[in-house]
Amino acid sequence: MGRKKPVHPNLGFSVVVGTLIPLVRALITREDRGVEKLPTSGAVLAFNHVSHFDPFVTGLFVYDQGILPSYLVKEGLFRNPWLAKLLRSAGQIEVKRMTTDAANAYEHAVSALAEGRLVCVYPEGTLTRDPDLWPMRGKTGVARMALATGAPVIPVGHWGVQELLPPYAKRLRPFPRKKAVVQVGEPVDLDDLRGRELTPEVITEATERIMSAIVSLVEDLRGEKAPAERFDPRRAGMAEIGDPSRHRTSPAETPQSLPEQPQNTKDDDA
Repeated sequence: MGRKKPVHPNLGFSVVVGTLIPLVRALITREDRGVEKLPTSGAVLAFNHVSHFDPFVTGLFVYDQGILPSYLVKEGLFRNPWLAKLLRSAGQIEVKRMTTDAANAYEHAVSALAEGRLVCVYPEGTLTRDPDLWPMRGKTGVARMALATGAPVIPVGHWGVQELLPPYAKRLRPFPRKKAVVQVGEPVDLDDLRGRELTPEVITEATERIMSAIVSLVEDLRGEKAPAERFDPRRAGMAEIGDPSRHRTSPAETPQSLPEQPQNTKDDDA
């Protein structure tokens, strides 16, 4: 017997869900694997990120398991007052990427986990820049959240959404109807790192384990091996966020303009 549908937090959210769900289902079919491994609360779900349509498919996946997900959502969607009110009332968390306010998102996510909510995160912080759409180098926010709260990290891989909306594409490709496969993995083993001082080395190791777990799932879904070294946009001279075809930096300048400080919540997307 399946889980019951989650209780909607308000009428506005119910209207949006009632509108979006039929649309998403009409555009793409979904095959779910490993749903029995999905917790109902107090955990971090860590997804790979290949399309701006990902949140609709992965969000519906979580919703179909009887859970209202709390996503870390980029600030642009909060600029509309009505939409911002709706997102906040539904438990979504605003992220002001690459700003000093990014730490606020981290604190809100930690609070959400303490309340027993299920927080959904894309550890890469943006759409993958890998030329073949493999998961790239991860941000450290997920690791810090997990180690600070003790919450389990559940890796979730998915594949197929990019056929409906390729990265940074402006138009959907609805015909023929596409299919996405979503696979839940085992919790990432971070037990030996918990309770230790959150040094850059500990956080980097936790981040590596989380990304490796996601990559393994995507390899299963694609039936092929990922590159031995994960793509790093900074080494490639790419800006951290935005369409990489329009925003590039010099590789030589990248370490100064985009510093990596794993111990500082202000420089990483949670």
